[in-house]
Amino acid sequence: MGELVFVGLGLHDDKGISLHGLEEIKTADNVFIELYTSILPNFSIDRLKKISNRKLYVVSRKELEEENGEIILSATKRGKIVFLVPGDPFIATTHVALRMEAEKRGIKTRVVHGASVISAVIGLSGLHNYKFGKTVTVPFPENFSETPYNVIAQNRKLGLHTLCLLDIKAEEKRYLTIKESLELLLKVEEKRQKKIVTLGTLAVGVARAGSDSPTAKADSIKELLKHDFGGPPQSLIFPGKLHFMEAEALIIFAGAPKTLRESAR
Repeated sequence: MGELVFVGLGLHDDKGISLHGLEEIKTADNVFIELYTSILPNFSIDRLKKISNRKLYVVSRKELEEENGEIILSATKRGKIVFLVPGDPFIATTHVALRMEAEKRGIKTRVVHGASVISAVIGLSGLHNYKFGKTVTVPFPENFSETPYNVIAQNRKLGLHTLCLLDIKAEEKRYLTIKESLELLLKVEEKRQKKIVTLGTLAVGVARAGSDSPTAKADSIKELLKHDFGGPPQSLIFPGKLHFMEAEALIIFAGAPKTLRESAR
């Protein structure tokens, strides 16, 4: 039985893979890649093929989720298999299930981590990572639920920040924007009336984390709705209680109003 190596691709382009990850590709018997769990704005399969001198088989959502990655698992009978994944390999729970199945079948697995959107977005904001509560995904309108609103409320009750990942459908080149997400959450507020997500609520929008031109903007939701964040991927943060250093970071890194200093401790 061969082995299965999960390799993270990073966040933006084909240069995001580590040297370790690139070496794993070059010594693999077969290389698979999925590009539907996240958007890598400047990624080029052709460039990665040229750099690694290897063929890359693109795995579809159906092959990975509905067929339980059988195409990858079966390939391990022929030797070492590398599976390339956007970001860090196990942020997507689909990949955790694949690794578990591999281990159950006696297939050795290894992981080469990559940059994660979670650490990148938090880092760009300047907020303290140990003060974040549960992370939540804001889904598209057709699948929308009040869960994101509830998670923000729960975290805020504990004084914690909330990272909101915004839904994407990479195959359709469709992504939820910060503006659309805020509008969806405001509709829940209109219904619930708990003053969790109002026009005056402080939020932080981050776009294209991991690229050479990321943007971060902290302000009231009323102002963020007017802000042009540019292209994807985009994320949202709802701050809880702010330390004075966090408030200062939001002012310096994300252009937050200077009056934010008055509310920090």
